[in-house]
Amino acid sequence: MSFEHIVFEINEQIAVITVNRPKALNALNSATIRELGQAVEQLAHNTQVRALIITGAGEKAFVAGADISEVNSIESSLQGSQMSEALHDVLWKLGELPQVTIAAINGFALGGGFELALGCDIRIASEQAQVGLPEVGLGLVPGWGGALRVQRLAGTGVAKYLVLTGERIPASEAQRLGLIEKIVPASELLDEAHKLATKVAKNAPLATALAKRLINRGAEMSLRDAIAYENGLFGQLCVTEDVKEGTSAFLEKRAAKWQGK
Repeated sequence: MSFEHIVFEINEQIAVITVNRPKALNALNSATIRELGQAVEQLAHNTQVRALIITGAGEKAFVAGADISEVNSIESSLQGSQMSEALHDVLWKLGELPQVTIAAINGFALGGGFELALGCDIRIASEQAQVGLPEVGLGLVPGWGGALRVQRLAGTGVAKYLVLTGERIPASEAQRLGLIEKIVPASELLDEAHKLATKVAKNAPLATALAKRLINRGAEMSLRDAIAYENGLFGQLCVTEDVKEGTSAFLEKRAAKWQGK
């Protein structure tokens, strides 16, 4: 499948999606969102790929936000809700992927761009990256889960501060708040993302997928229910071929050969 607004590459166990609208600072229009969804759907059925990196083309922006000209053309509440639902659908699919998803934030990640990064499992950023949720300055609320994901990651106070002020914050402040996991020089960002993806790919694939599911779903449960869910997954994994292989490899001091079952 060919794409116009993204570049989708797979190299052995690592996939990379690059939002490729540099003249528009990689802003998300409907066509780009649709292509993101198509690429993610392909990965859902690819058992060889273990990690996905998402980044933006050029040096200025990861994704600067939604395409404002497209937002300006909305003529009904239904049309607006449909635009919101389109990226929500992509973000839900990202969350359900068995692969670990890594946002490599190479510049501005504002509005929908920050929301796309927040929908990934891990976020690393270049030193000059900035993030923010400026929607109130356009007469809007964040429409792609930004306020709610920030609230879950960093607390209600941080979510209100970022959303109600619309302020951009540097990567260093976002890391302090727990919204970004790692910061590296711009020249090292993609290399670091690939190193992280490679590290993920060395671990047991079924265990990695279920660990991701445990964290995502457990966050929505009471602690008691989440522990019961964890208990079930642990028991399920104990009788897999990968656990037999992993424990044998440990005892024999050799690298494990995972089967994913």
